[in-house]
Amino acid sequence: MPEQPETPSRGALIATTVVTPIGPAPVRGARLDEVRVLHGGSLAWEDGTLVFVGPASELPAGFEAVDHQGCTVVPGFVDCHTHLPFVGWRADEFETRLAGRSYRELHGEGGIYRSARLLAEASDEQVLNFCGPLVREMADHGTTTLELKTGYGLSVEGELRQARLAHRLAEIAPQRCLVTLLACHAVPQGRDRASWVRAVCEELIPEVAEASLADAVDVYVEDIAFSTGDLQAVAEAATLAGMGLRCHADQLGDSGAAAAAVALGSRSADHLNHLNGQGIEALGAGTTVATVLPASTFVLRETSPPVRRLLEAQAALALATDFNPGTSPVLSMPEAIAMGCTLYGLTPHQALTAATANPAWVLGVADRTGTLEPGKRADFLVLEGDAFAQVPYRPGHDPVLHTFVGGRRVAGR
Repeated sequence: MPEQPETPSRGALIATTVVTPIGPAPVRGARLDEVRVLHGGSLAWEDGTLVFVGPASELPAGFEAVDHQGCTVVPGFVDCHTHLPFVGWRADEFETRLAGRSYRELHGEGGIYRSARLLAEASDEQVLNFCGPLVREMADHGTTTLELKTGYGLSVEGELRQARLAHRLAEIAPQRCLVTLLACHAVPQGRDRASWVRAVCEELIPEVAEASLADAVDVYVEDIAFSTGDLQAVAEAATLAGMGLRCHADQLGDSGAAAAAVALGSRSADHLNHLNGQGIEALGAGTTVATVLPASTFVLRETSPPVRRLLEAQAALALATDFNPGTSPVLSMPEAIAMGCTLYGLTPHQALTAATANPAWVLGVADRTGTLEPGKRADFLVLEGDAFAQVPYRPGHDPVLHTFVGGRRVAGR
């Protein structure tokens, strides 16, 4: 990894606009639109932690501020759903889907199984050399915290290897990374579903927990993958191991997974393209965050999730990239935010909260990042333009001038 320019962990800035969600997270329903906007705002930080957020006229003495006139400062983006580390792309599958074949039809011969083969055939160094530039590009686009997942190992040893690779990737990434064990992503070829779920619960989860290789466990509930019964078994094993629960829910069809995830105390239910009324009601009443992934909706040309109904039900909403080589080869949070506004009808400020405070809660780090307030880590972005609306307004354009993690500039242009 190229050396990042050394910058002091103590500093201050003034910007035309400072915008931050208002906690506590997770922010629910109409409150997603309630953000603090400071015109002529400023930040100050010391030892990597914010010590002041407020009007420039009240900046504490002793700080020499850098003036960013014409710019907007926001919290760093938190990408709570990615499938890194992986190796290799699957553009030919994209072309095949454009020609009329569905993701479900390709599942057995390509998809997850193909990425699993590519990962198995690559050396550890090849995987890291492939992924290193990707996480740095994510930092250039403003991601300051992200999730890494397993799920392409498809064996106990393969999943353990991918989890260890995720930790090695985290060591070279400019951002903070947290690891999720996507233990049930696809049924390994040559095994039946029940025996694999037993292996996950009795072997894989305890070993991962013992070695502190992941923070949470994820399950892909779908008719081509795993059931809500499997989700319950994995949830019980995760609870015994002291790990959180996540769930891929209702992406390709209505499986009832979202309601099941809420009942089991999952931190999030992700995708939700075919969410039913019971799921909407459950997410509105429970603590589980509804995580929407507009780039995968766009790439797969899927039905959009019922975002407006979720907000009306007072659900908490998060937004992420779903960065993966098959169904969402999109690593840019600004691009995901633009798609969330255009495809799902989010306002810019709703999208900001869904891309910062709420995904920080999903990853268990909302006490440290996701909003701009004293005591939080100095993770923030300096963006082009004097309003956050510029981000979704210009899809395809990278608006990030500077990315700061812990008060140090790690990326930008």
